[in-house]
Amino acid sequence: MKYKSVLVVKRGGPEFLQVIENELRPPKADEVRIKVLATGVGRTDINYRYGLSPFSPKVPFVPGYEIMGIVDAAGRAVTRVAVGDHVAALTGQGGYSEMIYLRQEHLVPVPPSLDPAEVVAVVLNYVSAYQMLHRVAKVRPGDKVLINGASGGVGTALLELGKLGGLKMYGTASQSKHAVLTKLGVTPIDYHTQDFVTEIRQKEPEGLNFVFDGIGGKQMDRSLSILKDGGKLVAYAAPLGFFSVLRDMGKFLRVNLLSKRQSAAFYGITALYKRDKKPFMTDLPLLFKLLEEGKIKPIVTEKFALLEARKANELLENGQIIGNIALLTPELLMN
Repeated sequence: MKYKSVLVVKRGGPEFLQVIENELRPPKADEVRIKVLATGVGRTDINYRYGLSPFSPKVPFVPGYEIMGIVDAAGRAVTRVAVGDHVAALTGQGGYSEMIYLRQEHLVPVPPSLDPAEVVAVVLNYVSAYQMLHRVAKVRPGDKVLINGASGGVGTALLELGKLGGLKMYGTASQSKHAVLTKLGVTPIDYHTQDFVTEIRQKEPEGLNFVFDGIGGKQMDRSLSILKDGGKLVAYAAPLGFFSVLRDMGKFLRVNLLSKRQSAAFYGITALYKRDKKPFMTDLPLLFKLLEEGKIKPIVTEKFALLEARKANELLENGQIIGNIALLTPELLMN
């Protein structure tokens, strides 16, 4: 038997995503074979495809940073899950596939009632947002924050969780996306026609408690200028190239060592997950509970069939998407 995946065959645009066939094999003793129901399409997938990230996988590779699926088979040493269980995982790559093989320690149970498209948004974007808010920044009700890049998957997650946390929020996005931001309780700032530094200084002359920056580059320096004493910049834009990594590390060290007024941190879920899975394994079930209770509702703007990843990547690259894009197994799209 065979199954299909979407493979990056060459560095470059979406045209280098190709559907291939793979031989279906039994899982190894410590492996679980999962029928993928949903995976997300994110900016990191694009950066990896172009080779822009210093952490880009070698070509060829299957993109897909997170998955939700059903256990199809389990190796003889697997004890934590069973065939038929709904599970989710942070994969880094490999999600654009009808089947994926993972070790059981990476799997988190998913309540069967949840929408797979919303689940994959939670696995990466909402966990990232939750950890930045509560593990890195340690926000408190009434804190004033700015989200630079507020309309993306992580940005909208920050806004929704920030609203639950009682934060006063500002967010940068293009004018066409302001209505959605306003519904999330945010004061929008149009980065095309407004300068966010000027706007914040007028509205919050004492400064902000936190800035969550998903843009990077020069925006980080400008973000530091609107923090109050004791304020913190949390950057989460993926660095593009080793020079960017070194530049940003130098910037964070300079701020943290020399500034008596502010601090800065970089958040990267992959590095944290590799170092210690426990926070992820704790936070994801908590967020699934919020999703189950209707307290969060990820914005899933577009859904495509799993093997139509090329179309989904083209759409994301045009920059008009608010929230999340999901790839789903075809039977889910028919429901």
